[in-house]
Amino acid sequence: MKRRTMEQQHCTLPIRGVFRISRGSKTVAESIVVSIREGNAVGSGECVPYGRYGESIESVGAQIESARPAIEQGIDLLALQQLLPPGSARNAIDCALWDLRSRLSGHTVAALAGLAAPLRPVLTAFTLSLGEPREMAEKAREFAHYPLLKLKLGGNGDLERVLAVREAAPRARLMADANESWRPGQLDSFLPEFARLGVELLEQPLPAGADEALLGYASPVPLAADESCRDLRSVDDIRRKYAFANIKLDKTGGLTEGLALADAARAAGMKVMVGCMVASSLSMAPGIVLAQAADAVHLDGPLLLARDHDPALRYEGAMLYPDGNVWSI
Repeated sequence: MKRRTMEQQHCTLPIRGVFRISRGSKTVAESIVVSIREGNAVGSGECVPYGRYGESIESVGAQIESARPAIEQGIDLLALQQLLPPGSARNAIDCALWDLRSRLSGHTVAALAGLAAPLRPVLTAFTLSLGEPREMAEKAREFAHYPLLKLKLGGNGDLERVLAVREAAPRARLMADANESWRPGQLDSFLPEFARLGVELLEQPLPAGADEALLGYASPVPLAADESCRDLRSVDDIRRKYAFANIKLDKTGGLTEGLALADAARAAGMKVMVGCMVASSLSMAPGIVLAQAADAVHLDGPLLLARDHDPALRYEGAMLYPDGNVWSI
């Protein structure tokens, strides 16, 4: 095997306006890009440190650096799962290794993962940041041409937010994400009305680790585990509370465990959602592989940025197209 080398780069990309959820807001997306070179082939992967789980640019960069000796000595995907825990550091390395393996073998990542080729374009939800009902209605009018809108919610006032968006975009399909901001009593206050207004899916209403109220709860709107769904170990718990598992590669630690988690969730009778952080095309591209068999797709990160990496994935409205120039899909 030819000698391997690894590089990591901290990237800061501006967001269009302000991205706001129940836990806070930001105006830039910060990521780390890992590049692994072997001969003339270079594989790339990107991660966004997940502050909800205590990650930072500094801590994730240190994790990646700790793996350098193993990476440069030729570690494979299976051994990587043992070397690093699930999380964004492993995600960047895992995706870079998939990309490198593809470029060395001449086979796409999709083919290596056993999927039919070519990959099809996928329809993604488009996110409306948390705001006052009037503000969210204005955004909904601006983006009413997107067929599927995802509303960020925050607890008190959420019914008014959904009402305002529904009035502003009467033809759009709606999803919502509470980001752990609800109390158990709000389930019955909000969800029957959400169902009446056509909300098709609600992510993580209650805090992860404090969502026992969902055991046996007959929700009128299908619920998706997001913060409660981190990796393969999550399935036994979430299958009893949620209809969907929301898989994000920065949580699972890469495509390797993401694919395994999707299989495990389906085996447990759950549906699969593929989600993302606010991030670039390089972050989205591996998710397109998972999205081929997903029941819901949220891969709109680049649409929320003022500037993307180059090359970038192609979006036509809310349709996202695979592109092997971005990543070997």
